[in-house]
Amino acid sequence: MSEEYPRRGRNWLTAMGVLFLVVATVTLVRDLIIWSPDFVVQFFFDSEINAQKVSLGAIAFGAFMVVLGFGKKNVQAR
Repeated sequence: MSEEYPRRGRNWLTAMGVLFLVVATVTLVRDLIIWSPDFVVQFFFDSEINAQKVSLGAIAFGAFMVVLGFGKKNVQAR
């Protein structure tokens, strides 16, 4: 590799965090397209557990994993 681009190594926490963020964001955007934003906001404040609340939890968990992954030392490939 070139000297300009130092390889960071493999960090599975950051990769999994980004995966959680992408999947949860796609789910929320899909729900906004299928239903109107009024229904999605109503689903957030409903007392039942639904896909919107799970997506919000997945976004929080994914962000936590990304932050944790950036703080962890990288594992270098052989």
